Amino acid sequence: MIINHPLLGPRDAAEFIYLGDAALIDRPDWQAEDAMQQFHDYAYLRDNPAGPHRELWYHEQGDRSWLVVTRDTTTHEITDVQMARDVARSRGRDK
Repeated sequence: MIINHPLLGPRDAAEFIYLGDAALIDRPDWQAEDAMQQFHDYAYLRDNPAGPHRELWYHEQGDRSWLVVTRDTTTHEITDVQMARDVARSRGRDK
């Protein structure tokens, strides 16, 4: 599988580590009234979709960047790759 890195171009998936659902970017608010439940759900509950899914990938054997990869889990076709920092910033996360 080839991942088209936004900065480095096409790279073999062997250079990356799959880290799970891209929803992990949206950490719960630790000061919320139901923070314990939110963190439980954040840490333990995962979807297992068949079809398009946004995932986190870490470029371990390269520039050590985090990517959000949109991949069809049934065909492994990659339709979009973005820098995770850009995705986080677009959602109002500065750090």
